[in-house]
Amino acid sequence: MSTLEPMEDEVDRLIEAWRRERPDLDVAPMEVLSRVSRLARHLDRARSQAFDTHGLESWEFDVLAALRRAGTPYQLSPGRLLKETLVTSGTMTNRVDRLAARGLVERLPDPHDRRGVLVQLTPAGRDKVDAAMADLLAHERTLLGGLSDRDQQKIARVLRELVRPFDLEKH
Repeated sequence: MSTLEPMEDEVDRLIEAWRRERPDLDVAPMEVLSRVSRLARHLDRARSQAFDTHGLESWEFDVLAALRRAGTPYQLSPGRLLKETLVTSGTMTNRVDRLAARGLVERLPDPHDRRGVLVQLTPAGRDKVDAAMADLLAHERTLLGGLSDRDQQKIARVLRELVRPFDLEKH
């Protein structure tokens, strides 16, 4: 086990500058949330690279993945897709249109609602999202490679608690 001091990062420098310039402010929340924010930007870039290999944008993966997670027959109502991907109705309509034009999803009549439709993953969409998911997980496993399984589980627990209030707002 190493007894080395943690390396200083950009957030440490930012915190130090704020403490120097505004000693009257408690900037402690920035120690966590600025790192979360920076990490999110790095992860977005890494995910974009993984999806680009498969000709997908991040939003396309999000929609296809929501349908894939739904299980056979890989279909959801547009309303359920909205909840799964956290976008507006107009945005979802545009996204489904674009994915349908690429042959990755199709619209089907809802057998339980004559006015409704279901969005269904096509076999091509399933193949694409499955391959992208496998590559994403391999890439993310590499990103976490410096952390023990125990540390990863600990971070996951802490982040779950941090995200929980936001998830409760959705319900």
